Amino acid sequence: MVTQVDGGRTSAPAHDRSATWPLANPLRGAAMAVAALVLAAPAVSMASPAGEAMTEFKDGKSEPDAVQNRFFLKEGRFEIEPFGGYVPNNPFARRYVFGANFGYHLKESLGFTGMVSYSPDLIEGDLKGLTQTLVQIAETGTGTAAFQQPLDKVTLAASFAVLWAPFYGKINLFGEQVVNFDFYATAGLGMVSKVDYYATYDDSGADGNFVAVAEYGNEVKFSPNLGLGANFFVTGSIAIKIDARFLLFFDNKPQYDPNETVTESRLYNNFVASVGPAFFFPAMKPRIYDF
Repeated sequence: MVTQVDGGRTSAPAHDRSATWPLANPLRGAAMAVAALVLAAPAVSMASPAGEAMTEFKDGKSEPDAVQNRFFLKEGRFEIEPFGGYVPNNPFARRYVFGANFGYHLKESLGFTGMVSYSPDLIEGDLKGLTQTLVQIAETGTGTAAFQQPLDKVTLAASFAVLWAPFYGKINLFGEQVVNFDFYATAGLGMVSKVDYYATYDDSGADGNFVAVAEYGNEVKFSPNLGLGANFFVTGSIAIKIDARFLLFFDNKPQYDPNETVTESRLYNNFVASVGPAFFFPAMKPRIYDF
C-alpha cells in the first residue's frame, strides 16, 4: 500500500483490489468449470441407471418386488397341460377325469384358459358302497313305497375362463434347491354333459351286488365355473400344475319315489381336483439383467 505526500498533505490510501482477487479467482473458476461441464454433458437417457436414479430422486423411490430374480416368466407365452383328476364330492360313483388345459398369458398375472375333460362311465362298475347300502336299507325297511336312488355322472366338460395370478414366490425345499411358484384363481363359463341313472335293489346280482342301474337320459347343462390352483416351476418351460375346479349347474332335485314327479331345481357342483405337467412355449426370452 502506497501513501502519497503532496505539499504537506497526506492523501487517503486507494483501495487495493489485488488483496481480494487471489481468493475470488479460484472459486469463480471452479464454478465456471462446473457450469461448462453440465452444459456440455449429453442428455441422460431415462432408461439408463442414471436416468432411473434421477426419476427416483424426483418422484420418490418405488416399492421393489418382494421376490427378486424371478426365475420363470409367463407373459406372452402359451400353455398346454394334460392332466388327470378325480371328483371327490360324488358320493355315489367314483369319477376319474382326464383332459387338458390350454392357456395364453397376457401378463404375468393375467391370462385366459380353456379346459376340456372326459370321465369314463363304467355303468355299475364305478358305483360306491354307499349306493348299495342305501338301496338295501330301503328294501329291508318298513316302508312300502318303491325306492330309487338317483345319481348322475358327468362324462364331458368344457370351459373357458379368465386367469388371475396375484401371488408368486419361492420356496427352499432341499438344501439350495429353490422352487418358484405362483397361485391363481379362475372364473368363467362352460358346459357339462351328464348321464342320469336310477339305482334300485336287485337280489339277482352276483358277488353280493344288489344294485341295478337304469339310464333314463343324457343332459347338457350350462355351467359357470370357479377355480383355484398353483404352478410349481421346474424349468424355464415346464411347471407342475395343481388345480381345483368347481363346475356348477342347475338340475332337478332328487326323485326317490318313481311315482312322484319332482319339478323343483337346485344347484349342483361337480368338483374336479387335478394335477399334471404344464408346458409353456415359445421358449422364455433370456433376461438381460436381474430384477
